[in-house]
Amino acid sequence: MTPKPPRMTISMQLVLHALLLDPSAELYGLEIGAAAGLPSGTVHPILARLEGLGWVTSRWEDIDPSVEGRPPRRYYKLDANGEVAARNALAKAYQSRRAPQTSLIPRPGQ
Repeated sequence: MTPKPPRMTISMQLVLHALLLDPSAELYGLEIGAAAGLPSGTVHPILARLEGLGWVTSRWEDIDPSVEGRPPRRYYKLDANGEVAARNALAKAYQSRRAPQTSLIPRPGQ
């Protein structure tokens, strides 16, 4: 069964845009959130959804938390198919925002 495409919310668009700034880079959640201007609680569910779709891969950092003084970070990266899918999804979202809006209220001069 093919996963359902993500709902292209503004938050989803911001996360995809942040990942596309440098598609070859591995970023951890807080970096993505900072680039997207979104809080961690919004970013991480989106990243989980993108990983479930197969657009993003992730890995845990291999560190000793007692030496580093912090927990390991989970790094995310678009894979090649995810990069194409993200670009297509953003283009489609952009086009749908630019589509003419029909209205039942006539504009002046109509």
